[in-house]
Amino acid sequence: MAPPERTVRLVLVTPDGAVVGALPAMAVSTPWWQDIGPVVEAARTHHGIAVTILRLLEAKHEQPPGGEVTYLAQVEAQVAAEPWSGALDDQLLRHPYAEPGGPSADLAWAEGVLAERGIRLSGPPTQVRTWNLSSLCRLPVEDGAVWLKVVPPFFAHEGDLLARLAGERVPRVLGHDGGRMLMAEIPGEDLYDATPEQWRAMVSLLVDLQNRWIGRAAELIALGLPDWRAAPSSSAIGALVARIGDGMDPRARSALDAFVADLPDRWAKIAACGLPDTLVHSDFAPGNFRGEGFTLTLIDWGDSGVGHPLFDQIAFFDRIPAAAMAALRDHWLMLWGGAIPDCDPVRAAALIAPIAAARKAAIYQGFLDHIEPAEHPYHRADPMDFLGRAAALLEAERAAD
Repeated sequence: MAPPERTVRLVLVTPDGAVVGALPAMAVSTPWWQDIGPVVEAARTHHGIAVTILRLLEAKHEQPPGGEVTYLAQVEAQVAAEPWSGALDDQLLRHPYAEPGGPSADLAWAEGVLAERGIRLSGPPTQVRTWNLSSLCRLPVEDGAVWLKVVPPFFAHEGDLLARLAGERVPRVLGHDGGRMLMAEIPGEDLYDATPEQWRAMVSLLVDLQNRWIGRAAELIALGLPDWRAAPSSSAIGALVARIGDGMDPRARSALDAFVADLPDRWAKIAACGLPDTLVHSDFAPGNFRGEGFTLTLIDWGDSGVGHPLFDQIAFFDRIPAAAMAALRDHWLMLWGGAIPDCDPVRAAALIAPIAAARKAAIYQGFLDHIEPAEHPYHRADPMDFLGRAAALLEAERAAD
């Protein structure tokens, strides 16, 4: 079913934060709230002005996509606008790129990196995305384009990791500083509509990379990647169940309580399957690959961490048609079976599945705990949804036993 249309209203401010007013509502071409390029284009087409989108102010829907959405947008000078009676607040958790002047400061940093490399801009930058997890702009240069990505502090290890992975099939970093990254353009397209053959190649790429990072957890932790191995995963999951579990069906809550109590034993069984901890992408999905044919680049490493390699199955299978899952799962587990002598990836996959779902719930709760309230609709439903998935997997285990 097609997602609902998005109607956008913009509240305008100048670089010093002074409110100018609001623009009348306008329809945009895509429903995804963080997809900002069409909003910038609509403002230019309908109102004849250039804007920089700063952040989400409010939305009529409880969660994306579509519906009536209001953003705060920066203009460089006063323009004609309708009066706006709302008020802007200050938030301790607001990211710098969501403040007036923030995107300009990021662009100035990027231009400095380019200047050091003798590269000049050939045109104005294009804002592509902004939300609580990233800001993304395309900067045209004489020989093509580069990409400026800025992420919040809890993703700031991405630049260091990409620099460490130089030469792998990941984005090539031209410069990075904290949450700021300047990256070379990747030819091709985002592979949301990948073929089954490309899915297999994606999985093969990941398993090969993860196999080469086995035994290097300390190196990854030193880069700032979060630790999702047995003990910290269990701690985070137990804390989340205690925190929000009362909102669940009593049967599901009971299953999760028993699951938390049994986590040490479950982890021991997983360890006995012989698949060691390694680098985890944590949002491994076809849409996070870019390229053409079988020339693939795995992008968006902000969610990355250290943990069990099969943690990466959950996001991938969420984007794969049900009819293709069995063959792709067999391929995935066959690769690990060939890489690690005497391991049991089939049993490991079954044992890790409810942990992987509960871990995703804890990750989404972490987003909510570290972003301002206006951005909560992006993730509000996710912790409970993924805990519910964990409970359903545990029920299926019980029924099978």
